[in-house]
Amino acid sequence: MFNTVTVNKMLGNLEGQLGEDDYTEPLNILINSANKNNTFNLFGSVAFNNQLKDRLMVRKDLFKLVNKMNLPEPADPIFVTGLPRSGTTFLFNLLALDGSHRSPLYWEIMAPLPLAKKNNQKVWRERKINLELKFARTIIPKLRAMHYIRAQTPEECELIATMNVRSFVYMCMADVPEYIEYLKDCSFDSVFLWHKRFLQMLELTGRPNRWLLKDPSHIGHIPEILSAYPNAKFINIHRNPIESVASFCSLTKNIRSAFSKSVNSHNIGKTVLDFWQHNLNKGIIHRKEMGSDQIVDVGYSEFIKSPINVIKNIYSTFGLDINIETENKMGEYLRKQKEIKKGKHTYSLEEFGLSEKIVNDHFQNYMMNFEF
Repeated sequence: MFNTVTVNKMLGNLEGQLGEDDYTEPLNILINSANKNNTFNLFGSVAFNNQLKDRLMVRKDLFKLVNKMNLPEPADPIFVTGLPRSGTTFLFNLLALDGSHRSPLYWEIMAPLPLAKKNNQKVWRERKINLELKFARTIIPKLRAMHYIRAQTPEECELIATMNVRSFVYMCMADVPEYIEYLKDCSFDSVFLWHKRFLQMLELTGRPNRWLLKDPSHIGHIPEILSAYPNAKFINIHRNPIESVASFCSLTKNIRSAFSKSVNSHNIGKTVLDFWQHNLNKGIIHRKEMGSDQIVDVGYSEFIKSPINVIKNIYSTFGLDINIETENKMGEYLRKQKEIKKGKHTYSLEEFGLSEKIVNDHFQNYMMNFEF
């Protein structure tokens, strides 16, 4: 059991060094929920503990840095969002090829401080993290096919939210229903305060024209994002929930299986269905607060069929230019993706106690509003 970890043990001597106390409440709820509902194996217990502790240590170091510096506002961001497993990563990786954009790299998110001012410091961290990822792919064999990561690749900013202990990452690692209920409607204002601080810190190593960021959950937090980034723009990609939900359930099951002695697939199906239905419904309401030049909707089918044309339309809507060099990079990336063998990710709704009818009923509001 994961009952050897308490909030006091987790925080240790960190109290007073983490800035505003916006973390104690979610940390208590998460740990209590994990203790109550899980049978972690030895690896899971250690890994869950370390994940929490490591992210709080990053927060401590970040607070120490920003507390003694007057940092300028970060460059305006573009957020790629949509249901998990809906093509957000594919679109994000293509857009990241534009030299006008900067996206946090995986190693920058996991080990950002102290700032890597020398190349050998960066190389050492990249090597360390790539070894950790290699180990992760060993214990979760299907991870390469589901979500391929390298230290040097752009990564979604959901992991930045873990500094506030408000992240669906923990739903993937463990059965934490009380914590997920808390996440649905708790305030995310402080998440994006720290998100902004994180980008300000990264800009000490180079300010981009624009930040390019990606996270499926962002669609449910538009007001908080606009409060932190008034000029933010959004790309909302849409895929049939029947495909997205089954794929995310499978991803969650594979990750939880590495952490736990037993995994309840039907429980995963219900949790995933309810959480993302709630998140999308919030997005449908709050996106009305944005102007038409602030958000672009992209259908998954059209994007897969003609990615470059879709991207050109995105740039046009946002009043941005795409040069021939960027187009060529994107074309080369698309050609390479066809050649890379990542293994096949197979899944079904039935495995998780779901059906097409159940998913359609839950996402009826969403499916009536958008094309896939």
